[in-house]
Amino acid sequence: MTIQDVAVLSGLSICTVSRALRNLPNVSEKAQAKVADAAAKLGYKASSAAARLAGGNTGSIAIITPTATAWFFAQAVEAAEEVFGDSGFDTVLISLRGKSSVKRKIFGDLLGLSQRVDGVLLLNVDLSESEVALLAASGLAVASVGMTSVPWDNVGIDDELAAWQATSHLLGLGHWDLAVLSGRETQENSVLTASDRLKGFSRALKDHHLTVHPDLVINSDSTIDGGRIAMNELIAHRSLPTAVFAHCDEAAFGALMALREHGLSAPKNVSVIGIDDHPMSWFLGLSTVAQPVADQGAFAANLLVDRLQNADAPNEPSHHFLDTKLIERKTTRRQR
Repeated sequence: MTIQDVAVLSGLSICTVSRALRNLPNVSEKAQAKVADAAAKLGYKASSAAARLAGGNTGSIAIITPTATAWFFAQAVEAAEEVFGDSGFDTVLISLRGKSSVKRKIFGDLLGLSQRVDGVLLLNVDLSESEVALLAASGLAVASVGMTSVPWDNVGIDDELAAWQATSHLLGLGHWDLAVLSGRETQENSVLTASDRLKGFSRALKDHHLTVHPDLVINSDSTIDGGRIAMNELIAHRSLPTAVFAHCDEAAFGALMALREHGLSAPKNVSVIGIDDHPMSWFLGLSTVAQPVADQGAFAANLLVDRLQNADAPNEPSHHFLDTKLIERKTTRRQR
């Protein structure tokens, strides 16, 4: 049983369950009772902070993230830090700052890292096979968010499914001429989820016997400015489609800005949808596929704490997908 099972049975978020299990403030009596009842039924117990050094000797955990400024990573880091702090661990935040040179430095000296921390939480870090092997052999406890085919505990969403949901929504509205703002895979600030989301986009088109036109696949950074640049390229140099799928909400925000700069708007001229459910998505009326960002960070952190406090347990690495949900707002409408 995991904290996710308790969350599902209680009907509460993983972040709330984590706080309730550790008797922390800002949890209502009703929620506390739901969590206690679900945990009792499942026989789940939170790890004890008193045993924090069972798997190491520094009392610290490193969170490694491609960047510390993007919304997704900031949310996941905050949720993970709360779990680590509640469990008695200090946190060392390492931002790769979108630079491969920084990543090479960190993963080229894992011995030095192991002298500073007992475990590592990776957030969507794009590692080579050799880097994965080195980290797995380093003696550090490891967990991750948003990574696949790794030999440690991982929590994430089905990125291909999320993109399929977003694209299927556009197709269901009668949009057959679609473009995708896809995350970069070849740049230093690469997005690990990009290829799976492009697969989901392509699969949805294939379900309707359509193909992806190469001119309508535009590389975009996972930022507002990246989405704006990509959408401007689409408007200026390529045929304008009736709908656009952006691989993340921040890129979608940039696409909306570019449309406005050209006297266009969504959904009047182009329907736009993203993935995330960023807080600004509601304000801007952006249709999106919501993912539980904080819950991913909290869940992975709980798995890592359990590993550290039960270092001798022979449990196999676990991989968990959390649910995504289509949210239709104002930037998508039926093709006319």
